[in-house]
Amino acid sequence: MKKRQKGWFFPPPKPLKHKAPEKVKIEVEMKATELVDSFLKPNYIKTTSTDELYKDLLDIYVRWYQNYFYFYSKYRCLNPNSIEPFLETKFARLEYAGNDRFNLSYMRHTGQWLEIYTGLSVEECLAAVKGDPHFLP
Repeated sequence: MKKRQKGWFFPPPKPLKHKAPEKVKIEVEMKATELVDSFLKPNYIKTTSTDELYKDLLDIYVRWYQNYFYFYSKYRCLNPNSIEPFLETKFARLEYAGNDRFNLSYMRHTGQWLEIYTGLSVEECLAAVKGDPHFLP
């Protein structure tokens, strides 16, 4: 069996990150907030809790962080033995890819982001968040 030779090599270049223009950030935030207020909150936030052992969804909101735009869900833990009374999780992420296009990812149960859509417009991303079952809060 032939042994593989070792040697020096240069790591592959990292992909360029595009910085989202302020105009795009404002547009995305306005449209996403409208989606949250008109569809996500009325359909997923329940006013009454039936079981003390599970979490109660309190709020859904959006926020920019660097080049990423996140959808958050905030839960109240009703169990008296819970460590923290509240829990915030991210369930969808838009990454600015340049030319008013975005890559859309969802948070897996393993805590890793999985990109399932690439090169979508803002409207296409929000339609996917609204209709695709991967993006449930």
